[in-house]
Amino acid sequence: MEHRASLLHTPRARFGEGEFARRIALAREVYPDQETGKPTLAKLAGELSYLAEPLRRLTRRIDIPKAENRQIIILLPGFATGPHRMRYMAKNIERAGHKVKNWGLGRNWGVAQEQMDRLEDRLFEVCERYETSVSLVGWSLGGLYARELAKRHPICIDKVITMGSPFSGSPRANNVWRVYQAIAGHRVDQPPIEADLGEKPPVETIALWSPLDGAIAPRSAAGLPGQRDRAIALRCTHNGFTYAPESILTVLEQLDR
Repeated sequence: MEHRASLLHTPRARFGEGEFARRIALAREVYPDQETGKPTLAKLAGELSYLAEPLRRLTRRIDIPKAENRQIIILLPGFATGPHRMRYMAKNIERAGHKVKNWGLGRNWGVAQEQMDRLEDRLFEVCERYETSVSLVGWSLGGLYARELAKRHPICIDKVITMGSPFSGSPRANNVWRVYQAIAGHRVDQPPIEADLGEKPPVETIALWSPLDGAIAPRSAAGLPGQRDRAIALRCTHNGFTYAPESILTVLEQLDR
């Protein structure tokens, strides 16, 4: 009985044989000409430094400047993560005097029309509650959601800050697209919503990127001049965008700018 119960929680049992096989096939697709510029395996291995982060926080102290212009900020998490991964950043942003809200959708399991609809409702809810527009700070896939949300409802949004978000170039110039396709169930270049990732939102848009990013190609996260207003290079890993002091301080600086 114990063995049978465990099988009920496998992807094969959840999706069925056909769907499970389809997702495995998506993960095995080969597009070598579209992966140019993706981070090396050595940089990908560098992402494991995240495991030591709890120990670093025991002694780390960040000198947080007081915000000159207090704002309402919505944080949007990266793929396969949720608000818990943004909590450290949220706490430090609030220390500056801002009000931080999570995106309200739990874990980010990929692009879906239902998720976009719920995110729009969340945006309206926050704006109506505080009777003001908000700023969006999105990590990785969360940044793509932030950009698309700002294109649809620019009147509700002051600015967008993306952190390691692959909005430019090939959507396969990274080390995570195979995992994404297997979990989300669709190709990265065929999202189930209408979106032009490279189109700049009609609000101030800042792209944070890092040459040490082990997941996303730096060029994809930095973008081209017409795709964002500013691109700022940091020295952190992809995971580090959510907790590195340099990242947190840069976000605060850009919010005040």
